[in-house]
Amino acid sequence: MFSIITILGLVSTVAAHGIITSIVADGVFYQGYNPSYQYITPAPVTVGWKTPGNLQNAFISPSAYATTDIICHIGALNAQTEAPVKGGSKITFQWNTWPTSHKGPIIEYLANCNGPCETVDKATLKWFKISEVAFINKSLTNGYWGTDQLIANNFTWTTVIPTTIESGNYVLRHEIIGLHAAGQTNGAQNYPQCVNLAIKSTGTDKPAGVLATTFYKASDPGILFDLYGAWTSYPIPGPAKYTGGLSVSQTMIAKPTATATGVYTVS
Repeated sequence: MFSIITILGLVSTVAAHGIITSIVADGVFYQGYNPSYQYITPAPVTVGWKTPGNLQNAFISPSAYATTDIICHIGALNAQTEAPVKGGSKITFQWNTWPTSHKGPIIEYLANCNGPCETVDKATLKWFKISEVAFINKSLTNGYWGTDQLIANNFTWTTVIPTTIESGNYVLRHEIIGLHAAGQTNGAQNYPQCVNLAIKSTGTDKPAGVLATTFYKASDPGILFDLYGAWTSYPIPGPAKYTGGLSVSQTMIAKPTATATGVYTVS
């Protein structure tokens, strides 16, 4: 039987773009999902949604925006545990790598499962955008983007849970859109990843949200975009950001203080 170290080593040889290997929520470390886990018995239980069909670290093309693969990646299956957090908590995603050429926006959405996220039908989730960072400045050739910040911070990215939303079990969707080939139709590359959260909050907002299959169209100006052209601004695609979304400075996080496992559900 393969060990987890052996399997991860094999997968890393074909990795081109990267995956989220873990999150840190309020200083606590939670393991992310790796497609290689499908070969391990028993498979690790993670807060990250399972994507066993993504062994090649692939992307979602604009031609697939109307399919359920855009929700949490190729053939994504519900995570079977949740990280307990609060309104105002900082969630940091740790990627294993990201190519410098794959410049583009980094976007986060939340969806209330209205029950256990372990069994929710992903196709029914209604998402609201809580964070978006795209073009920052022209300090680098073809611009300095959110992805450049992620690389500079050791492949980490932090988002903040809004303080104004109601308590509940949510899926947090983190996405990078690679624009390096987006100057041609269906050239943009979406890399969505999802994790389960159990959020305790003093807020009462219930943002309506939209289905992920309606987020983008292949012809959107932020999707069909010539990164190498003479542009001066970038229109971030997707629905408008929720008014309660919070900004956060992207800096290196402190070492986690604990590692957690188990299922946490807000009833």
